[in-house]
Amino acid sequence: MATMDAPPRWDRKMQQRLSRGEAAALGELYDRFASLVHGLAHRVLGDERGADGITREVFLQLWENPEAYDPQQGPLRSWMAALTHRLAVQRLRATETAALARGGEGTTEDLERKVHQASVAARADYIVQAMPAPLRAALELAYFQRRDYRQTATDLGVTEDEARRRLRLGLQLLSTAHDTRPSGTPPEPGPLT
Repeated sequence: MATMDAPPRWDRKMQQRLSRGEAAALGELYDRFASLVHGLAHRVLGDERGADGITREVFLQLWENPEAYDPQQGPLRSWMAALTHRLAVQRLRATETAALARGGEGTTEDLERKVHQASVAARADYIVQAMPAPLRAALELAYFQRRDYRQTATDLGVTEDEARRRLRLGLQLLSTAHDTRPSGTPPEPGPLT
């Protein structure tokens, strides 16, 4: 069993292959993470063309600078999601600020609220995609099909206690979506960012 300090083998090998300039590695990386990157970018921007641009930018940055990812700092999936989020928020702020400068409706506070809401939604999407399949299945039954824990247990073929546990854990994970600060960072006074 791998220790918490050891990065996943695939992530280490991918970073090494990208550092050597293996085009096939970029193709594998794209096949594995393009839908994640595009989906997160789209969730923040609400724009297909913008999400396409962010997706290209994320993969280009990793191709041109594979050393930016340090496998010791965590999974490649999380690193790519964080990069996508940062680039998408930068683009959202830039386009919305430009619209405000041209006399568009709203204020800078509205912009920050929009950025925060997009960040929370993107983080929630990422959490759901990354959570273990049993938790995701229980949440999908409860939320989308409006099943209670008893019906969820029956549908999943598990005990009622297990269904409650899965729902509780899934909801606990989702509740962290509102905390978009890096872990260990105290809340800042004033407007949400």
